Amino acid sequence: MIRNSIRSHSIRRNAIRRDAIPGVTAAAKTDLPVLHSFKATYSGPGELGFSRWLASLPAWSVFVLIAVAGLWPLSALAQGGGFTTGDAFEALLRWIPYLLTSGFALTILISFLTMLVGTIFGVLLGLGQISPNPLIAKPSWFITQVFRNSPWLVLLFIVMLSFPFEIQIGDLIIPVPDWIKAVIGLALPIMANISEIVRGAINSVPTAQWEAAECLAFSRRQTLFEIILPQCIKRMIPPWMNWYAILTMATPIVSILGVNEVLNLARQAIEAEDNHPELLIPFYSFVLVIFFVYCYPIARLTIRLERKFAVKL
Repeated sequence: MIRNSIRSHSIRRNAIRRDAIPGVTAAAKTDLPVLHSFKATYSGPGELGFSRWLASLPAWSVFVLIAVAGLWPLSALAQGGGFTTGDAFEALLRWIPYLLTSGFALTILISFLTMLVGTIFGVLLGLGQISPNPLIAKPSWFITQVFRNSPWLVLLFIVMLSFPFEIQIGDLIIPVPDWIKAVIGLALPIMANISEIVRGAINSVPTAQWEAAECLAFSRRQTLFEIILPQCIKRMIPPWMNWYAILTMATPIVSILGVNEVLNLARQAIEAEDNHPELLIPFYSFVLVIFFVYCYPIARLTIRLERKFAVKL
């Protein structure tokens, strides 16, 4: 019986040794390292820092912002000529329709057109960066880096001073309004950043996709437009929306150049109301609130789409 027990124990030990995996479930038989599997998540090209910060704010923060904008002026004492905080809010209520329909509407129009122009030329520039032809790739890379690392306000001044106020073709005179120049000036840095988004998204696609398409006798154009780019669109949407939110928040800088967007009109409204100090906080708080109400849902949607379209590796 003792001999049978020893024999069964030896059989079980040998079975365990046969099923054991050296370096994982048993002692390694060699000094070579064992490569374990790993999991990583790719969240798409570009950083979403602004949208992450804005979306991290709770939904009720917009009501807190509105309450602060409404109650803050009450702590200030009325100054000069008997003009009270109540008078300041009455003036704001009179100007709100004008600020929204003429000021903020123009701000949204500038942001839409800027994003449209910047996206079109940014996609072309991004495709140029991945071109196998160095005569196309190097200039595309240089243009991207120049406008991506240039101050937006400097670009606006250059465009504003370089473009004519009107274009004359024979007897036809075509005026060039300031807001059109603002669109062109803001589209330059947006174009460069969209170019980087496109380049990063295309380079994130595994090279096996290109190799498989080449084995099937696909041309480079067919591979790019029928295989690679369709996979990149979902990856580019979150950073694209993030840049739209950043652009919208940056649009008020065009007021420095005389464009009648919401911030400039708010300043003009204050001047029309005799520049009472009590007008400053209500008017500028209103501008802050409408920008927050517009950009906050965009930031939340950006983070949601980033999680939905995240590539699991």
